[in-house]
Amino acid sequence: MKPSAPKKNLWVVALILGILGIVGHFVQVQYLTQYSFELLLGGFVLLALGTILKGI
Repeated sequence: MKPSAPKKNLWVVALILGILGIVGHFVQVQYLTQYSFELLLGGFVLLALGTILKGI
């Protein structure tokens, strides 16, 4: 299996999800705080998929 760099759009979406997850952990925002772990995990999974699957 040969890893590849994810596309820029996918990287930006994953970065935004990760930042929202971190902000939700440290700042009391109703939706972000409730789903901070899921947002952070979603960003990480998107990056992993973008690296594993070619063309994403």
